[in-house]
Amino acid sequence: MRPVCRTSCLQAHRFVPVDLPLLRPAAPNLTWSMDFVMDALATGRRIKCLTCVDDFTKECLTVTVAFGISGVQVTRILDSIALLRGYPATIRTDQGPEFTCRALDQWAYEHGVELRLIQPGKPTQNGFIESFNGRFRDECLNEHWFSDVSHARKTISEWRQD
Repeated sequence: MRPVCRTSCLQAHRFVPVDLPLLRPAAPNLTWSMDFVMDALATGRRIKCLTCVDDFTKECLTVTVAFGISGVQVTRILDSIALLRGYPATIRTDQGPEFTCRALDQWAYEHGVELRLIQPGKPTQNGFIESFNGRFRDECLNEHWFSDVSHARKTISEWRQD
C-alpha cells in the first residue's frame, strides 16, 4: 500500500496510488498539512482541534476548536485561511472522514488544490503536522484544564500568539 492522491473530483473517491516522499517544499504556501487533535473539557466532553501548518515556514495557520468539525466546516476554515494567504498547491492529510469527503474533494477541485492522503496508520508520512501536534499537546493541551469550549478557544489562541 502506498500513499494516495486525489487530483480531481471527477474521479469521485477513486484514489490514485502515488509514491511521494515527505520533502520540505521549496517555498511558502506550496504545501499545507492538516490533522485533528482530540482533548477533553473538565466536564469530560470531547473537543476536536483542527490544526493546519505551512510545511515550509512551519507557521501554524489555524487551530480551530469545536465539539465536531465536518468536511464542509473544514472547507470554510480553509477558505478563511486562503483569504489572507491564497490557496496552497497541495494539502497533506490522513484518511479521516473529514478529509476524504465529497465536500473537501469538490473544494480542492474548484481551487486547483491537490489532496495528498497518507497511508492509514502511517503518521510519519505527515511528519510536519505530527511534530506541530506534539508541541501543541505538550505546551498547551497538557498544561491547561479547560472548563468549556470558549475557554479552550481563548487559551489556544493565546498560545498560538506566543
